[in-house]
Amino acid sequence: MSRILKRPIVIGDLAEIWGYIAEDSENRADKFIETIDSKFHEIAASPGIGRLRDELYPGLMSFPVGRYMIYYVVITEGIEIIRVLHGARDVGLHFHPEE
Repeated sequence: MSRILKRPIVIGDLAEIWGYIAEDSENRADKFIETIDSKFHEIAASPGIGRLRDELYPGLMSFPVGRYMIYYVVITEGIEIIRVLHGARDVGLHFHPEE
């Protein structure tokens, strides 16, 4: 099975997403975070799915989940999740792969 590594900032991204959705429904927030986690596993099973985003970082891929985007890179052992951001964000301003 492929490994799924998450950069520390991803934990903050997920907490922010959960908090925003939980303002309306904690149950819905829990379910959406579960959906994102299942997408992590889907990506790990088929590394390279999504859109290549070399303009942001060499080898970076993006994969949509609802209105959010998972940004990841393929590594020898599996995938590394770099960020999970809302699709409306200006990624160029908010994306820092070294974090």
